[in-house]
Amino acid sequence: MTGAARILGRLERAVAVLVISLACLLPLIAMATRLAGVRGIPGSVVFVQQLTLWMAFLGAALAASGERLLGMSANTFVPPGWMRPVRLFGCGLTAAIASSLCWASYRFVASERSIGTTLALGVPNWVLALVMPAGFLLIAARAIHGAGPRAPHRLAPALFLVVPLALYFTKPEAPAIMWLGMAAILVGAVLGLPIFATLGGIALLLLWNIGQPVVEVPDNAYSLMVSEVLPSLPLYTLAGYVLVEGGASNRLLRVYAALFGWLPGGLAIATAVAFAIFTFAGSGVTIVSMGGLMLPMLRKAGYSERFSIGLINGSGSLGLLFPPSLPVILYAIYARTVPIETLFAGGLAPGLLMVAMVAAWGVFQGVKCGAVRQRFSPKEACAAVWAAKWELAVPVVVIVGLFGGIGTLVEAGAIAVAYAVIAECFILRQFSLRRDFPRVAVECVTVVGGVLLIIGMAKGLTYYLAIQSVPEMLTNWVDLHIQSRYVFLLLLNVVLLIKGSFMDVFSAIIVMVPLIQPIAGRFGIDPVQMGVIFLANLELGYLTPPIGMNLCLSAYRFRQPMTAVYRATLPFYLILLLGVLLITYVPALTTLPVKWFGL
Repeated sequence: MTGAARILGRLERAVAVLVISLACLLPLIAMATRLAGVRGIPGSVVFVQQLTLWMAFLGAALAASGERLLGMSANTFVPPGWMRPVRLFGCGLTAAIASSLCWASYRFVASERSIGTTLALGVPNWVLALVMPAGFLLIAARAIHGAGPRAPHRLAPALFLVVPLALYFTKPEAPAIMWLGMAAILVGAVLGLPIFATLGGIALLLLWNIGQPVVEVPDNAYSLMVSEVLPSLPLYTLAGYVLVEGGASNRLLRVYAALFGWLPGGLAIATAVAFAIFTFAGSGVTIVSMGGLMLPMLRKAGYSERFSIGLINGSGSLGLLFPPSLPVILYAIYARTVPIETLFAGGLAPGLLMVAMVAAWGVFQGVKCGAVRQRFSPKEACAAVWAAKWELAVPVVVIVGLFGGIGTLVEAGAIAVAYAVIAECFILRQFSLRRDFPRVAVECVTVVGGVLLIIGMAKGLTYYLAIQSVPEMLTNWVDLHIQSRYVFLLLLNVVLLIKGSFMDVFSAIIVMVPLIQPIAGRFGIDPVQMGVIFLANLELGYLTPPIGMNLCLSAYRFRQPMTAVYRATLPFYLILLLGVLLITYVPALTTLPVKWFGL
């Protein structure tokens, strides 16, 4: 690594630490000044949204420097003699797509500059948006650099940069060129092309072919990353990292082992319950925050590595239907057909059902493999709960922050970070702000950035589907050809699972809810049940190939190829699929709890 590269790397890491620190501090300042009745920092909410954009592209650039941009394949099937040409092809294609996205992002920035939009404090919008072309440029440069240690190795992928230049001067609406490009991208995906490049490249080609400006891809990615709810994802992720680095996972798992470890498959039950409780954002962030500790514990207890990874993946989004799940809140706000508290009540029994099914499979596997059990001790259980009292209070702190009228969704995430830092650093003294925080912050930004870039490119692809009226065509087709309520629900399950396999839950809610609600009303489906069905399917979508978010996070966290993650997760996918079908076709699971609570 050259001196310039080392300096650039240090600068990126320093900016990443600064960005995520500001993203935590600004919501806390805004909340404190609001509660005190004094004037806060103007536009703090907008700046937090812009900081999320910076985390996305800084994190993606950092992931590229460490060759951690996630692909659908790990090339394990490629003969050794073909590895060099495959790597050159993949690096070249990544560089070509990233450079195309860099140009499209530059055009987006130029457009914003011509409009003259300003943020608070007179900061021009286009200045902060410069991180988009800069991030793609770094990814392209690192793709070329990663082709090999010598200049001749890097020359071949550099030649791929001619492709976007040729397309720029080629007349659109050329199906042959489009299909040739699509074939190259799909071959690249099979050979390990990063997922963001696969989605972004396909979106660029499709838009180019119909004469639409390719600037729409970064435009849609930008609109997603500066949305109101997305900044909560890195905040909850950081809170989880701080808790883990402070030893919270050890103390929490001691609690669950003491309470459930005497049962057959007790550690598997503890995993399902713990992940369901601590999935604050409904996004599987527990995989990156607790999964690293759970895997060796499950292996030590006698579970296979494949089962252990599958259990962690399957449990990673079990909390999506429980408070304070962001997708539930967003659905209730966007659908406007059911209050938030009613939707949470309707999701209680289905959520418990999903946890019970995953735990039951863990019990079966625990008995089958003879997993280690421990004797129940009331003294140890009390001691474990007392030792973990600060971590056990985290869900209470978050729920009070959300529903106690104290803060917004993002502010609740900042509260979680602040509480985690105070508990682990100043009370328990197991975490050092000077020694540990910079490393944890950089890792958090790297992981979150890689995932955000993927869903940002997926949003660009969704835009193409929208302008081609694909959702409307599907809606009209259903309206004309589906007469049975049960057939409609089955078709809805299929569509939502496919949607969840390449689209983040927030975009899926925004895009799909307006299309589905009228049809569901025509079939007489209860609005609460419709919401729970929708969210349960998206929960399963986190596990749906090719790029369900849990699969992506698991591959990042455990540094496993996607194919291995797919195989490990399959049994839990089928179990949760059965749970989704029960939720879909047994309305009482949803409606009875609502009646019991009098809502």
